[in-house]
Order: sequence, then C-alpha cells, then structure tokens
Amino acid sequence: VQLQASGGGLVQAGDSLRLSCAASGRTFSSSATGWFRQAPGKEREFVAAISWSDVKYYADSVTGRFTISRDNANNAVYLQMNSLKPEDTAVYYCGARWGDVSYRMGDYGGWGQGTLVTVSS
Repeated sequence: VQLQASGGGLVQAGDSLRLSCAASGRTFSSSATGWFRQAPGKEREFVAAISWSDVKYYADSVTGRFTISRDNANNAVYLQMNSLKPEDTAVYYCGARWGDVSYRMGDYGGWGQGTLVTVSS
C-alpha cells in the first residue's frame, strides 16, 4: 500500500496551504497517520500525526499553525498549514502505521513521492 501526498506549491510567507494524503487499499480510520518533511540537506523530520482515535500530535515548530485532520468518508488525511514561514519549505510526506502514533519516521510505511512546499519571504 502506498500513500500519495498532494497539495504543495509555491506560496508567500503568511499564506496557507492544505496538503492531502490519500491511500488505496488502506483505511485511515484504523491507522495512525503521520506527516513528515524533508528540507534540502536535512533529515526527514516529524511534523504532525493523528492516531486512529483522533488524538493529534504536533512538532513544536508547527504547533498553533498546522492542523492535522482525517476524513474517513474520503479515506484521506489532511494537513492544514497556516501562517507559513520560509523555514517550512520542504518536501512533505505522509506515512501510516498500525497501532499508536510514533514520532519516528522508521515506524511508518507506505511513503509516496511527497509534495513540495516552497515558502518565499
């Protein structure tokens, strides 16, 4: 099963974007889903995650600006990103796992190609 992230683009600082994570053959309602991002020259880092019971977790750097949500009817997970900053520029990926949320990238699977978010100052 592979997940597909979409919705990235080029925006200015202060703008908003909503990323989508779609999957075939997997029901998000019974999975924990995480968003991670990788900036040029840096390791992939945790951004946000949502548990199967809708408990949400955020990295300190995005708390108060990003919101993760799940749409079971459409089998999708979203990342609403507000007040974007240049340091949010990265390729964003979504992954899923059975069980509880993890902050570790290696605990997730189904990584797709990711979607590029570029925030200009």
